[in-house]
Amino acid sequence: MKPLSHHPKVGIRPIIDARQGGIRESLEEQTMNMAKSVEQLISSTLRYTDGTPVQCVIADSTIGRVPEAAACADKFRREGVGLTISVTPCWCYGSETIDYDPYMPKAIWGFNGTERPGAVYLAAALAGHTQKGLPAFGIYGHNVQDSSDTTIPEDVKEKLLRFTKAGLAVASMRGTSYLSIGSTSMGIAGSIVDTDFFQSYLGMRNESVDMSEIIRRVNEGIFDKEEFAKAMAWTEKYCKPNEGEDSNTPAKVKDRAAKDADWEFVVKMTLIMRDLMVGNPKLKEAGFLEEALGHNAIASGFQGQRQWTDFMPNGDFSEALLNSSFDWNGVREAFVCATENDSLNGVAMLFGHLLTGTAQVFADVRTYWSPEAVERVTGKKLSGLAANGLIHLINSGSAALDGSGEQTKDGAPAMKPFWEISDAEAEKCLEATTWYPANRDYFRGGGYSSKFLSKGGMPVTMARVNIVKGLGPVLQLAEGWTVEIPEDVHKVLDDRTDHTWPTTWFTPRLTGKGAFSDVYSVMNNWGANHGAFSFGHIGADLITMASMLRIPVCMHNVEDASIFRPSAWAAYGMDAEGSDYRACQTYGALYK
Repeated sequence: MKPLSHHPKVGIRPIIDARQGGIRESLEEQTMNMAKSVEQLISSTLRYTDGTPVQCVIADSTIGRVPEAAACADKFRREGVGLTISVTPCWCYGSETIDYDPYMPKAIWGFNGTERPGAVYLAAALAGHTQKGLPAFGIYGHNVQDSSDTTIPEDVKEKLLRFTKAGLAVASMRGTSYLSIGSTSMGIAGSIVDTDFFQSYLGMRNESVDMSEIIRRVNEGIFDKEEFAKAMAWTEKYCKPNEGEDSNTPAKVKDRAAKDADWEFVVKMTLIMRDLMVGNPKLKEAGFLEEALGHNAIASGFQGQRQWTDFMPNGDFSEALLNSSFDWNGVREAFVCATENDSLNGVAMLFGHLLTGTAQVFADVRTYWSPEAVERVTGKKLSGLAANGLIHLINSGSAALDGSGEQTKDGAPAMKPFWEISDAEAEKCLEATTWYPANRDYFRGGGYSSKFLSKGGMPVTMARVNIVKGLGPVLQLAEGWTVEIPEDVHKVLDDRTDHTWPTTWFTPRLTGKGAFSDVYSVMNNWGANHGAFSFGHIGADLITMASMLRIPVCMHNVEDASIFRPSAWAAYGMDAEGSDYRACQTYGALYK
């Protein structure tokens, strides 16, 4: 089962000069062909996060006057459209033909041709959007095309796809839920869930259940017994053989029977947490009608520490498996589950997942290691990507196993959308993961923590949402790479923290200025103790998405040429980041 807003469609609006008697008739075919070419580009290139092709809806006719715009809007409401792209090769009537839905991300592609002034309509329509407080993205090709040219230039394709990916992510969240399993963990600010942020900025509900609901469902058998047997057999094959050495003091080491009981419990816990998020029709068959519904949650968080972990097995196994692209049912779409119920890091994970379809890695932004400190501690000098220093990303075990880098793309380590992952690659991720008995100084109730070391060379983007009193939410991001360092150096550095937890060595791309003047500055300017990273350099997509949600970006290392925001942002000053803040403040939250 999946949240109900999982497949928003892309509405395509072919806009035309309304003047009959020769002008409109001469443009009908060209205008509709533009719409069809955009539909073909999107449906053949992009997928929803469940792997199915993105669906487009084209207006029944070209749109020249208000009645046709209204008919298009009515069709889009019936069809479940979540964002719109207007296309035109010519002059049209600006404010009569624009999309007035205030919640719908919207873009306009004005054809760069000399026969008819598509650029003039683009400018007029964008001015109308700006004047009426309906921000829209303007798309205009760099080079003039002939009127008979039906191709989409590469620069136009890039903007169409960036807008669509971001718009789909925005539309996919609307009407879904963030589920808190538990509440605030150890005073972590992100786990003080701000329901107004979710409602006003993301269009999401907040659902909450006490962690005792997991115990109730375990004790009363409210889970699919057949699936549990299947899951345990899979765990016996792929996880228990990789159980690590118990590093606890003798007095805190559980005996074999207790450890086996923990394995059974954490598997049940994983089933139950998933069912709480999205429901399970099998529970309805068993007579648990209410429990079968779930909470329509597109993302969740598990509090764990400390009220749970002081006496129950920790959530590391459950979180790691839910966040991964595979489990006992095979390769499947990753879920989003934030450890310690850090909802703001969960939102960063959700953004990355919706934009890429890949699993997201949750981690502490734990330590900056300068080259000098590494040399002092290990006697070795860092080189290559690591030469300027490292940031140690590590957490107690909630990281998606995809983060091991055991999948490959073009012969290099990768984290891929699930529909590109083979069973063999999933098994490699499992083989690379050790499940250590939990450190019972941290987790008195026991459980298991995953341990892997990310392969180096993966392009990744680390992101985080923070809430600032008086300002609201802000997004920060850092594009960079995972790094491999010599094994003996890794062991010395890793053992200084906790060798039972998964590690990623990260280095950001430096720009020589501001927060990206050096690696230390990236760490020093990070706004919280957690971050989430996604495969690929997706900073430009995140910035576009944030502008749709009216969330300003306080820190990024994306080149200026790749930044794509609504045209209205240009009216708020010549400094791009300052104008982003001013525009977001003026427009306010998308769903306010």
